[in-house]
Amino acid sequence: MRKGQRLSKHHHHIDPNAGNTRIFWAVAINILLTVAQIIGGILSGSLALIADAIHNLSDALSLILAFVARRIAQRPADDTMTFGYGRAEIVAALINYTTLILLGLYLTYEAILRLFEPTSVDGWLVVIIAIFALAVDAVTALLTYTLSKESMNIRAAFLHNIADALGSVAVIIAGTVIILYDWRLIDPLITLLIAGYILWQAVTEVGGSVRILMLGSPPDLDTHAILKSIRSVPGVEDVHHLHLWQMQEHEPALDAHIVIDEDLWNEAEQVKRAVKTALHDGFGLSHITLELECDTHACKDPQQIGHATTTN
Repeated sequence: MRKGQRLSKHHHHIDPNAGNTRIFWAVAINILLTVAQIIGGILSGSLALIADAIHNLSDALSLILAFVARRIAQRPADDTMTFGYGRAEIVAALINYTTLILLGLYLTYEAILRLFEPTSVDGWLVVIIAIFALAVDAVTALLTYTLSKESMNIRAAFLHNIADALGSVAVIIAGTVIILYDWRLIDPLITLLIAGYILWQAVTEVGGSVRILMLGSPPDLDTHAILKSIRSVPGVEDVHHLHLWQMQEHEPALDAHIVIDEDLWNEAEQVKRAVKTALHDGFGLSHITLELECDTHACKDPQQIGHATTTN
């Protein structure tokens, strides 16, 4: 389907109460795993296992943050938050991606230090704990996978978990190489791979949450195609001061000034309904606010998109 047309994901809705139990259990088992990995990493002397443990701790924290944000987002709109609390999940996603970036940079630093000063590592202990961690990661992924399809917030936590699962696989490989060949450099090298993947994952995903918080237009909607569609409605002379943004992850919204032909001013309401129908049917927009102007009294020299900023 080409850009600018309605995409099905705008019509998926999350059951407000669905998934909270799954998130709770995902948090609980990740906290237990974190404790086990930290102890095992200290006893075995493996930086890769400690890196995996730290990342798993971030998994647990990200899931807690996702859970809290999800609960806040379910609150109805009130006089202080007239759009509701749905963006709490977007804020949580941004925090989670930011912590992933900081975590990746920290692990890179520690791994580089270990490259110059390799330490002895208990390969068997590393492999055993990493296999246990991989099993827990798999369970956590299953608990959050469905929800991750519909929520940027839960997806951020889910991606934390996927990165940790891959980290566990890498740690198993490192432990096996140490057992077979006693090659200690594999531990920091694997840590660098884990850190690199974490950084790539976070940097490629963080833009979506920033875009929403900056009131950017939905990436799957073509602003100029929307302008063209509005102008094609009979009775519409022009459109300006258009704003297109996402109130929440799955709620695109639009407001604009619509200039109506003076001869059709008596039919302005019908024209407005026709514009809303075109936007809903063509682009999946349902939250639409339109200000009507007669072409003889329209704004002078208006901006097509947005409003001009003024300074004192």
